[in-house]
Amino acid sequence: MTLQAGLATCEAMQSSNSFPDWHGTTILAVRKNGQTVIAGDGQVSMGPTVVKGNARKVRPLAGGAVIAGFAGATADAFTLIERLEAKLEQYPNQLARACVDLAKDWRTDRYLRRLEAMLLVADKDAIYTVTGVGDVLEPGESAGGGAVAAIGSGGNYALAAAKALIDQDLTAEEIARKAMAIAAEICVYTNGNLTVESL
Repeated sequence: MTLQAGLATCEAMQSSNSFPDWHGTTILAVRKNGQTVIAGDGQVSMGPTVVKGNARKVRPLAGGAVIAGFAGATADAFTLIERLEAKLEQYPNQLARACVDLAKDWRTDRYLRRLEAMLLVADKDAIYTVTGVGDVLEPGESAGGGAVAAIGSGGNYALAAAKALIDQDLTAEEIARKAMAIAAEICVYTNGNLTVESL
């Protein structure tokens, strides 16, 4: 089989995917004045139907030293979080190295490559977005100080709101909650039922 034929077969398999069209999730990370917060909404939708309103998409890892939030297929995200926990055990207190190692495995491993999810991961010093194409992205400093990052269907709304609020006299958690509330008003796949974890 030629390379072109193989790629065409893969594309046909992906386009004929019979899994339901799952939407939902807004995950937002905010770091300001030594506090890091990740907030996630609780809505899971299948097409136009809300399947669950109180899903928990943000959780502490590494004994509470790291927080991770996920967007995408839940089972895929749990698999990635388990892999990340193993990397954090292998590289304690080295979040960047653990994320890079996970992204490398995710991109090269035949099984992991099929996982459809994204992770937003943070410790007290840094925030990283980890994707299946090998990206490990750290947001730059915002104009008002601090840093923000977001993923998911309402991620851009929450990101814009958090960037607008970052220079206000608010804590990282207050910014995250206000920005998530704005995203929930705009994105139909996001609700106001939040899970918030902070460091």
